[in-house]
Amino acid sequence: MAVKSVSIRIEEEMLEKIGYVADYEGRSVNSHVLVLIRESIQKFEEEHGTIEGSIMPDSNVKPTRK
Repeated sequence: MAVKSVSIRIEEEMLEKIGYVADYEGRSVNSHVLVLIRESIQKFEEEHGTIEGSIMPDSNVKPTRK
C-alpha cells in the first residue's frame, strides 16, 4: 500500500490540544490523527456499508442529509 502525504491547516490551540491527547495516548500527532481517521472510516462504513474500489473524484461528493 502506497503511503501518501497530506498537509492541513489547523488552529494553533487545536494542534496543541491534539498534541496533548496524542502524548497522553503514547502516540505522535501523526499516528493519533491516523487513528482518528481509521475510526471515522470504520464508523461511516458501519452506518453506510463498506467503501469499495477506487473512489472517483466525480463521485466523491457529500451525500444529501437523510
